[in-house]
Amino acid sequence: MLTAQSQEYPLSAELQAKIDLVLESHDNDPTQIVGILLEVQELNERHYVPESTAYYLADRLGLPVTNVFDCLNFYSELSSKPRAKYPIQVCSSPACRVNVIDTKRLLETLERLLDIKIGETTYDGRFTLETTTCYGACDRAPSVRINGQIYDHLDSQEKIEALLRSLT
Repeated sequence: MLTAQSQEYPLSAELQAKIDLVLESHDNDPTQIVGILLEVQELNERHYVPESTAYYLADRLGLPVTNVFDCLNFYSELSSKPRAKYPIQVCSSPACRVNVIDTKRLLETLERLLDIKIGETTYDGRFTLETTTCYGACDRAPSVRINGQIYDHLDSQEKIEALLRSLT
């Protein structure tokens, strides 16, 4: 089995130390893999867990690496692929789709302003546009979640533009 220490999956000593601190804060408990992955993902400016890090975590937690990738691919807040500095998530759950006109308008406005489609990243690496399942802001729709923070009542192009300008 390939491990993080092998030549194929190198990690810096600094990153290993940071990951080890996260693992210690979770008592090295593999049942806390989702929380661990969320914290480890935030160590990366591109908001994802690289393959080498996934192997390191699997090795340290005594898990098959497929379990780590299963989590990364199942939970919308996690990613195994690089994202932008600001991943913009728009809810696609049935509850928000009740307010379909505003949510659709929000998505269309974001696509037009950023010149990208869902799943794409802007040329400068600042924004990735994603849809996700419910993040609990149905009463504040249309809204987006960016790096865990909800921005709500985005019902005009001016509000959306102001939000994008505020992200530096």
